[in-house]
Amino acid sequence: MTLKTMMGGSLAVLALTLSACNNAAETKTTEAVETATGQPTSAKLGTFGIATDHIDTSVDPGENFYEFVNGNWLKETEIPSDRSRYGAFSVLADQAEKRVREIIENAASKDNPSADEKRIGDFYNAYLNTDRIEEMGLAPIQGDLDRIRAAKTKDDILKLMTDVELGLDSPVSPYVYIDAKQNDEYIVYLTQSGLSLPNRDYYFDESEKGQTILAGYTGLAETMLTEAGVDNAAARAEAILAFETDLAEGHWSRVKQRDRDLTYNKMSVSELKKMAPGIDWTAMLTELGLGGQDTVIVREKTAVTNAAEVFADTPVEVLKDYLTVSLLTGHSAYLPKRIDDASFEFYGKTLRGQEEQRPRWKRAVGSVNGTLGEVVGKVYVAEHFPPDSKAQMKELVENLRGAFKDGIDNLEWMADETKEQAQYKLKKFNPKIGYPDRWETYDGLNVDADDLVGTVQSARKWSWEDSIGQLGQPIDRDEWGMTPQTVNAYYNSVLNEIVFPAAILDAPFFDPNADPAVNYGGIGAVIGHEMGHGFDDQGRKSDGDGIQRDWWTPEDAEAYKGRAKALADQYSQFEPLPGENLDGNLGLGENIGDLTGVTMAYEAYKRSLNGKEAPIIGGYTGDQRFFMAWAQVWAIKWRDEALSAQIKNGPHSPGEYRANGIVRNFQPWYDAFNVQPGDAMYIPPEDRVKIW
Repeated sequence: MTLKTMMGGSLAVLALTLSACNNAAETKTTEAVETATGQPTSAKLGTFGIATDHIDTSVDPGENFYEFVNGNWLKETEIPSDRSRYGAFSVLADQAEKRVREIIENAASKDNPSADEKRIGDFYNAYLNTDRIEEMGLAPIQGDLDRIRAAKTKDDILKLMTDVELGLDSPVSPYVYIDAKQNDEYIVYLTQSGLSLPNRDYYFDESEKGQTILAGYTGLAETMLTEAGVDNAAARAEAILAFETDLAEGHWSRVKQRDRDLTYNKMSVSELKKMAPGIDWTAMLTELGLGGQDTVIVREKTAVTNAAEVFADTPVEVLKDYLTVSLLTGHSAYLPKRIDDASFEFYGKTLRGQEEQRPRWKRAVGSVNGTLGEVVGKVYVAEHFPPDSKAQMKELVENLRGAFKDGIDNLEWMADETKEQAQYKLKKFNPKIGYPDRWETYDGLNVDADDLVGTVQSARKWSWEDSIGQLGQPIDRDEWGMTPQTVNAYYNSVLNEIVFPAAILDAPFFDPNADPAVNYGGIGAVIGHEMGHGFDDQGRKSDGDGIQRDWWTPEDAEAYKGRAKALADQYSQFEPLPGENLDGNLGLGENIGDLTGVTMAYEAYKRSLNGKEAPIIGGYTGDQRFFMAWAQVWAIKWRDEALSAQIKNGPHSPGEYRANGIVRNFQPWYDAFNVQPGDAMYIPPEDRVKIW
């Protein structure tokens, strides 16, 4: 579902750019047009919303459009030592993070704080109190370690795995959400789980890089077992890896997990017991407070069956060691520095190539945000999200909806019967902009400035009880899946809603003072992207009421699949690292979202001109500015380890391929930059993909 961001200049440079672009409108002088149109000059980026000093005029747009727009930024930017990647999203997220820090520290410094301010301040200060963390050592979790070491039976292991305060790994994870095919009620889902590495493929990677990661993980497990006082830690760490490898054998691939038809398997608990008898499901559900549930949805049937078999066949001693490592790594940020450093050495350095741990205050901000996010968000919105921005966003959304409506009407490959259903779904889209109408209060969540681990465990318990408390209740359509201070956006198929938190509604995505072409190419394409998720290869499986069902004629479904396959095949040709290609099927939903987003945003932009020709600003036509804004938001630099992990885990394509991979399928981009056969990015018209 999701997304994520960057983006000035002298007339001489702009003239060179015009020359490089072969701009068909270059006969008009920049000065005359700007003076005549009175365009805004107070945009946050440059004078009109594009960071023109980032443009590399030595690169022809048709050779590499992404590098043309962002080349100077790519040359001049260094990835901070505490990051594994850094881009336009990072810049905007840094801004949000600084704002949130101010909110939190203001709350923490109050002499007479409100109850909310006290909770925020106590949590933040507890996280920053490293002297106390060092002084306490392992004492805050010693009782939990003792419980694990004292376990004697599988029943004991299951009780530990279902103690939500501990947050331990388990071969199967339950969660509560809306039933995708009966979306007027909440239900329990069960999904494959239990791996310490990002996905199953890591356990079978025989390359040098893959073996380094596996060795790094067993080294971390050995360290944690040693810290817990377990003898023969090296051999026992290898046994943990063998256990996880057995689990991984049955895990579904990331691509298979995307398929909504395969991952909806509703069954009674009795049927679950027969399908996967290796786990005492009655005991597990009862311990989790779900004993009254007689129906569940299993996402990955064969993986859950395998997990139950592996659990039943694995000795208790191995499971105890597995949970010991899980407890320590899961609490590493709240324990002495040596534990924290060991976890970072593997998960930060080895897996993502991060050189240094993020400063403690940044991690504290993230932890407070993740626990009391809407309390912080309420202040964030009041201070940083003007009402006018929400009003402009509503207008943009409706313009995009209108463009999408016309796009559906004009589809030559879709029958009227399917178009009618598609139009109904589009009409029913519910946009949520900026912040929720009702704020979470977190009643019952206990925060103790002297007990960081206890606070974290209380938050886990509160979150779980809040979740299971939804069972049997009406659907909460006001609930948000992100806080307002999150630089992101999402589409929720089961409620057919598109959601745009306040923090993403800033430059380079959206700036009330920027040129409209830039806003449409930025936030407009993001709006279109999220709308596009409602019609991507999986989103299309839900109807306008959010119910998962097939509303397509067989002929239209096949036509759609053919177009989607063509886009997947294009992306599978991209090779961000030597020998590591993108998986076009893994990223298909996001790439369809991007293609749809740019298509609809462009049409909405043209509609907004009301038949008038867009002015030239800074030497660029309106169409050029639109596409440059699109490429600008995807500027990003990666460490090789992080890029490799992104390729494996997806689903979002790296920034260069999000920018370039879409525009090369879109004729107006060719026209805007005079891209011709022979240019590196040129695709013959018959091979370009158009879906919506």
